[in-house]
Amino acid sequence: MGDPGLPDLGPLWLTVRLAAVTTLILLVAGTPLAWWLAQTRVRIKPVVEAVTALPLVLPPTVLGFYLLIFLSPNSTLGGLWLSATGSTLTFSFAGLVIASCLYSLPFMVQPLQAAFEAIGRAPMEAAASLNAAPFDAFFSVAAPMAARGFLTATVLSFAHTIGEFGVVLMVGGNIPGRTKVVSIQIYERVETINYADAHVLAAILLAFSFVVLLAVYTVNRRFPVHVG
Repeated sequence: MGDPGLPDLGPLWLTVRLAAVTTLILLVAGTPLAWWLAQTRVRIKPVVEAVTALPLVLPPTVLGFYLLIFLSPNSTLGGLWLSATGSTLTFSFAGLVIASCLYSLPFMVQPLQAAFEAIGRAPMEAAASLNAAPFDAFFSVAAPMAARGFLTATVLSFAHTIGEFGVVLMVGGNIPGRTKVVSIQIYERVETINYADAHVLAAILLAFSFVVLLAVYTVNRRFPVHVG
């Protein structure tokens, strides 16, 4: 049994787990998308950029509503998941991961795209002239040069997922141990007039957010990008 003077920290650990899994998936999926957006000149590029950036302007409840339908057992994806696992995607941790990946996608893709565009084509062309394969050139040349972009994208994606509320509430509900993240816990404490617990949890998120932003700005100032 926990300290009666402290709020239940279970939702906090669940939130950290959700943010870590989401960030890892976005790092793997968002990197090739950001690279393609930085390199391509096809006409549909603005469309893809607009779709990627939609979570920045779309109300979380709207995105959450459509995800709730898309992940429901009556949908193709939700039905296949139910058949394979015996559980639903909605109101589950897996559903929260999918929702979080879509909601935090621009926070991974946009910093990486900007970093890749800042590098330009010259370094990759130089690597190609030395007979480096595109895959090898990316990891030996482009990725190290975009290290600051990777750091920014990773940190912002993690922090943004930590603070999610509307999307996770719509898709996951408020199930202790499964979908009850810390932002929902704070809302619940305020609803029940338990301001003491709400203060502690909110202070933790406030301190975390400040440290994250301070780290990003400090790193960006100490390690400027070298292009060429």
